[in-house]
Amino acid sequence: MAISYKRCLRIELPERQSAFLWGPRQSGKTRYLRSNFESSVYFDLLDFDEINRFTLRPTVLGEVLAALPEEKLKTPVVIDEIQNVPRLLNEVHRLIELRGLSFILCGSSARKLKRPDVNLLGGRAWRFQMFPLSMMEIPEFSLLRALNHGLLPRFYTERNPRNLDSYLSNYLETEIYNEAYVRDVSAFSRFFNALAYCHGEQLNYSSIAQDCGVHHQTVRSYFEMLVDTLVGYLIYPFTASTGRQTIIHAPKFYLFDVGVAGRLCDRSVSSVRSSEFGRAFEHFILMEIWMARSLLERRFEIQYWRTKSGYEVDFVLGSGEVAIEVKSRVRRQSDLKPINTFVNDYKPKRAIVVVAENDRRRIGSIDIVPYTEFIAELQAGDLI
Repeated sequence: MAISYKRCLRIELPERQSAFLWGPRQSGKTRYLRSNFESSVYFDLLDFDEINRFTLRPTVLGEVLAALPEEKLKTPVVIDEIQNVPRLLNEVHRLIELRGLSFILCGSSARKLKRPDVNLLGGRAWRFQMFPLSMMEIPEFSLLRALNHGLLPRFYTERNPRNLDSYLSNYLETEIYNEAYVRDVSAFSRFFNALAYCHGEQLNYSSIAQDCGVHHQTVRSYFEMLVDTLVGYLIYPFTASTGRQTIIHAPKFYLFDVGVAGRLCDRSVSSVRSSEFGRAFEHFILMEIWMARSLLERRFEIQYWRTKSGYEVDFVLGSGEVAIEVKSRVRRQSDLKPINTFVNDYKPKRAIVVVAENDRRRIGSIDIVPYTEFIAELQAGDLI
């Protein structure tokens, strides 16, 4: 039996206000909308018959809603997987303008809606995003379970993380491939396999292109496609100028879920001290930061910093206000050398090492913070 999680996302719309809700498949969008907008009229554009009738004649939507009593339209009309019928947005726009109706337009990809001929409602809809689960949304949270099974609601409680393999093949590879109308299936398949080696690393488009047998611009377009379809994120290097030589061009790529990335990379995390823990833990913390930024409706940058000599700080927030390093534990002073170097060069307001330990400590100007306290502070809006 599926567990019902209390999500941190809040969609509270004033009268006549509409919204887009985006998020990858299986992140919990439909369950959230069904639970929080129980009295809303609901259209599911995963249903072929619904897709067919609205594609042939989008004005059917207005006709159906015109036949309903006003009482049924006091709550937002929900249209799920709106990207499957982009032309329907013209009719939605008309109904917003002429009848003052409110809509929640839900989808797993905004890529098809970026074409010049698609109506994005002229700024009349707020944007929300659904992520996989946060630690704060899970009773009796298990870090190792999260790192191995991921945080998609359906898979977090599964007995075997191998169940994610079908998600990888059926959604991430096949459906994303179809979504983007990729011309060369074999090249995209090679690219998808290459993600296992470059996930969480600085991207060298030319090297990946050589492995895939395509032009480096094609590889760039593949990464852009993964970002557009909400299954990946690029973080760019922090580039404030100092005398020190730093990486300033190569972004890093992360998938949207730590468990999905683990299956792609054939990674299993057996304990906090295992060799695989560090990368998975870093990814987990990044997704908590990304989610909190969205939920708090903040616009701060999320970047990383690395010198050409090898010093690295995992995440730099804002314009350098907060520096964050992620480690399983801090055992010696040398563990803090990279973040101390950043502190000396840029003087951030806060410098934090997030650890899988229980005790909070302070060493010089560096706060050593257990991940549970860090995430609670992050989601409360107290970090930045």
